[in-house]
Amino acid sequence: MRDLSDPTLRHPEKAHRPDTPRLRKPDWIRVKAPASPGYKATRDVVREHRLTTVCEEAGCPNVGECWAQGHATMMIMGEICTRGCTFCNVATGRPDALDVFEPGRVADAVQKLGLNHVVITSVDRDDLEDGGAAHFAQTIRAIRHRAPGTTIEILTPDFLRCGPEALETVVAAKPDVFNHNLETVPALYTEVRPGARYFHSLRLLQRVKELDPAIFTKSGLMVGLGETRPQVLQVMDDMRSADVDFLTIGQYLQPTSKHHAVDRYVTPEEFAAYEKAAWGKGFLMVSATPLTRSSYHAGEDFERLRENRHRALAGG
Repeated sequence: MRDLSDPTLRHPEKAHRPDTPRLRKPDWIRVKAPASPGYKATRDVVREHRLTTVCEEAGCPNVGECWAQGHATMMIMGEICTRGCTFCNVATGRPDALDVFEPGRVADAVQKLGLNHVVITSVDRDDLEDGGAAHFAQTIRAIRHRAPGTTIEILTPDFLRCGPEALETVVAAKPDVFNHNLETVPALYTEVRPGARYFHSLRLLQRVKELDPAIFTKSGLMVGLGETRPQVLQVMDDMRSADVDFLTIGQYLQPTSKHHAVDRYVTPEEFAAYEKAAWGKGFLMVSATPLTRSSYHAGEDFERLRENRHRALAGG
């Protein structure tokens, strides 16, 4: 078994990359180390059910706050991704076979944590014919059975190498929120997200709405990778053209010296300006702060998203 704590084994495709400079973090990006009783209780549930979380695998800065409240983002289909995005800290390589018992363990953990809202994400599984779509659907159904009062948000891969039935399988399971992150502006895809295609990801989100208009759609961007403000505003317009409901924007943080460098730390004032622009473009929900991540405060944001839809339909 690979030692995933060793960066050179965790990211073999990045070993040839030259070291990139690491900028000092400003005060507004610093967080406290996790140590609360709530954090430890959540960690124990995750360990007991032998689950992987993106909170740990991606090195999320909000893990202490979220786990203290019992909120953990489950990452299904293993901890090894078939892609090699230069921003991502998830291990890359050849994944293990799917665990058929994983959907049940996830559902048990959701019930035990007493979650009102859960976020389920995954690694990219280009080795699977359906990209893991059926496994997503099984996990959704297991949670519905075990914790019927929990709303479900999924953060999926792009299913780039799959037929249209892959997305149809996931949508048919009826998650409450379908999230797929565009991650960055099109001009940076070749460097930042080389295994993906911007317009394919955009079309994926649009297709979800065509298949089931009742499902909320969501997407996110990182900033500080080298993008410009006009490029970010254009992505917002593209998302709205695809009928995306919810936008998240957060600061990119460089996991290691072999990952894409942080071009700059975007100020809180710039994030506030992005948020104002996004509301003006018609998103039903916007979260734009330095520490915003796809699943950060996802439950509270989902409730506001639902309220905003009702208000919009009522013409308020």
